[in-house]
Amino acid sequence: MPAAPAPVATPVPAQPFSDAERATVYRAIAERRDMRHFSGGVVDEAVLARLLHAAHLAPSVGFMQPWRFIRIRSAERRRAIHALVEQERVHTARALGEREDTFMRLKVEGVLDCAELLAVVLPPGREAHVFGRRTLPEMDVASAACAIQNLWLAARAEGLGMGWVSLFDPDALAALLALPEGSRPVALLCLGPVPGFYAQPMLAELGWAQRQPLHALCMDEGWQPTPASVGDPSAPPAHE
Repeated sequence: MPAAPAPVATPVPAQPFSDAERATVYRAIAERRDMRHFSGGVVDEAVLARLLHAAHLAPSVGFMQPWRFIRIRSAERRRAIHALVEQERVHTARALGEREDTFMRLKVEGVLDCAELLAVVLPPGREAHVFGRRTLPEMDVASAACAIQNLWLAARAEGLGMGWVSLFDPDALAALLALPEGSRPVALLCLGPVPGFYAQPMLAELGWAQRQPLHALCMDEGWQPTPASVGDPSAPPAHE
């Protein structure tokens, strides 16, 4: 006979936010940007603590909480990380073929310019978490991405820019950060004051790519396109 479910604490009443509160949430989503241009400065320690706490409130599959944040403060280590990013930038450019020259003209990171640099790392021992991962082990990465998004939105609300850098060899970065065996870095986060937020995603501004219409990405019951009316155009757009 199955065991009785454990009691659950009394839930918070399901009251919607006020109009102003709801608008603020959607504004943070709409105005978030993947920032590459930073203006130095500092991030107040209390603000950084709030941002990391927001990240730590993210959902995770099986409540595994697979995020570890490494704060990079050494200028020497930043330069070493920048060298890894630059190396991968060149490899990526070559892999792009005819778009190589265009890519090399893009600013793709702010490792040396941002006030704070954080490495997001998946910890060792993740294989012990089976709940929700038996057939989809990549849910550890998905869960860490939720924490990154929380931090991103909180940073925007604080008036700080953030950029996610993924141009690096994970094994080389793991060695540089002396990570334990079984761990894996998934992101470098550039965080800090910025001269201004891009009016639209930087890659869209520069013509690299454009956002697809929502209806092209929504389907019904299976791999069946939905009508173009799906996705209210009056709703606030979510920007990169």
